[in-house]
Amino acid sequence: MSAAGAGASPSATAPPPALPRFATVTLGLAGLAVVMVVFRQLQDIVAPVFLALNLVIIVHPLQALLVRAKVPRFLAAMATVLIVLVVLAAFFALAAWSIAELVLIMPGYAGEVVAIVQDTGQWLETLGLTPGVLQQQLAALDASRVISTLAPLFSNATLVLTLLVTVVMAVFFVALDTMSFPQRLASLGRERPGFAEAMTSFAAGVRRYWVVATVFGLIVAVLDVVALEVIGVPLALVWGVLAFLTNYIPNVGFVIGLVPPALLALVDQGWAAAVWVVVAYCVLNFVIQSIIQPKFTGESVGVTPLVSFLSLLFWYWVLGWLGALLALPATLLIKALLVDADPRARWINSLIASDLRTGASLPVAGVPGGGRREARRGREIVVALDGTPEGEGTRMGA
Repeated sequence: MSAAGAGASPSATAPPPALPRFATVTLGLAGLAVVMVVFRQLQDIVAPVFLALNLVIIVHPLQALLVRAKVPRFLAAMATVLIVLVVLAAFFALAAWSIAELVLIMPGYAGEVVAIVQDTGQWLETLGLTPGVLQQQLAALDASRVISTLAPLFSNATLVLTLLVTVVMAVFFVALDTMSFPQRLASLGRERPGFAEAMTSFAAGVRRYWVVATVFGLIVAVLDVVALEVIGVPLALVWGVLAFLTNYIPNVGFVIGLVPPALLALVDQGWAAAVWVVVAYCVLNFVIQSIIQPKFTGESVGVTPLVSFLSLLFWYWVLGWLGALLALPATLLIKALLVDADPRARWINSLIASDLRTGASLPVAGVPGGGRREARRGREIVVALDGTPEGEGTRMGA
């Protein structure tokens, strides 16, 4: 009986059989789809909060530096809030100045716009689109339908103000949360070093991404302004600001920044100037954004260009227009949570990572020597995240 009992004990304590991989993947994708649909319904809350998190991550090294300089943690956190507010104020001031300059100059081109419309109408007649056909198409438009379509545009000011208030409040509370960040990271690094490393990579990647996008946005903006001045396009500084702001939108930001100056060049000087604007923008942006910038962005973003483009479409659908701005940081977060934090899922990096070294596996518990290496890596993660010497970081988390 003892032999029978000994033989039965392993089966009694054996873990339940795991689900087939197909079922696991299907359930995981279904759960992720439900979460994304919920986020889409809450995009007015999720998007501003995630933007605030990004802003705090960008300026957090300064906060850590102030803490190491013996500045009280609360004052260091408030310095973070102040810097973020200055950045937001500068962003909206640049946008408001650009719009104001454009509104002031556009009435002076009314005659040129009418002439271009007439020339375009004559050209369309050669294609068989006579004025009668155009009037018939325009008559099909219902005035009430046009007004209902344009109505949301007049509420943009309210939406922007609501967004700004939400972002500011979220920045304040996120900054307050960073006061206890070292203790949390110390505990996380000891208990879940793999997850802590994934979050470290996410924060570092997000910070590098915004820095790289800002630096290259400034370079592109300056070169675009020089090209527009040479061509003689009015409001060159305004279009430089637009090029800088739209550089934060991956893949399609270039087109958004190109269309307005090309149209103004067309109205001001004719087709030749508009063509030169398109050529100059395409050459400058192709060389800088397609050849030079990806060498730096690839290291910070860590995903392939195709994944970057698909993430733009996906996060625009989930989070609205702000999702286009936050597409790559949001993709980095999902990648950190679902791929980098799980050593068994890191093979996915072979398909989506721009640098295959990103998918290097961590030592796993149960492998000979893995526990010791994992613990040592956990201590290294605490040091990297906290920015304090190893002993001090360990004591803070104790």
